[in-house]
Amino acid sequence: MIDVTIANFETDVIEASKTTPVLVDFWAPWCGPCKTLGPLLEKVEADYGGRFILAKIDSDQEQQLAGAFGIRSIPTCVLLMGGQPVDGFTGAIPEGQIKAFLDKHLPPDDGTEEPEAEAPEAPPVSDEDALSALAQAAVANPNDDDAQFKYIRALLLMNNIAQAKAVFEPHKTKALAIQKLASIELWLATLEAPAGNEAALLQAIDSNKRDFESHYALAQQCMRETRWTDAMDALLEILMRDKTWQNDLARRAYVAILDIITPEPPKVAEGQTPPEDPVVARYRRRLSSVVLS
Repeated sequence: MIDVTIANFETDVIEASKTTPVLVDFWAPWCGPCKTLGPLLEKVEADYGGRFILAKIDSDQEQQLAGAFGIRSIPTCVLLMGGQPVDGFTGAIPEGQIKAFLDKHLPPDDGTEEPEAEAPEAPPVSDEDALSALAQAAVANPNDDDAQFKYIRALLLMNNIAQAKAVFEPHKTKALAIQKLASIELWLATLEAPAGNEAALLQAIDSNKRDFESHYALAQQCMRETRWTDAMDALLEILMRDKTWQNDLARRAYVAILDIITPEPPKVAEGQTPPEDPVVARYRRRLSSVVLS
């Protein structure tokens, strides 16, 4: 167990979580439930024999960190892996629930790691018949925003930016109210932005973790190359430090990527709920861990 302040947060939480998962416990000395949860967390850390690191942050003393994570009630625990939050919980839950929470995310204790699922690709409509079907649906249903989104998304995935812009133009005014059309607008802006030098961006970020412009430029570069999870990872680096940067731009870009990569749900029997794509589900949880509170 380690005590964390703003001074050692980057090293002992962010950087450390890139090799060993870090469970951050936001607590305060006056908090009764915190006094119940704290010893349980320390016991579980010992039981797990180094599979994760317990980091404790006094939310009264470290209000900047508590604010960055959107902490509004304590105790709140946030699990970080690979430098980013992946999940969390609030309240003094029992030991069994703590272990169940950790077991969902930690690698097995036999030293092997489960392979990480590949990011889903939005339907790569290389098939002309499939593209034609999307075009016909969009033309036949001009007020169907979902049909417009699917057609424009397909065009952009084929790098047909000019045609995508032409199709999007009549619907542009609805982007303020319709989330998926807002995602298309942001994606078009990203594709038209000047390309960056990734090596230079990474060097700038390494020199200053709060260089949000470089983080965002890196995310844009990844989006242009359809490296969706890399783009969301870069955006999370901003959100972890400043959730409202540039009028919520990082969060809006993150949500846009989720819209783009979310595949069509599989058909299931009546009354059943189709399963969510595991990568989309994981990145939704990561966003919630940072933004929702």
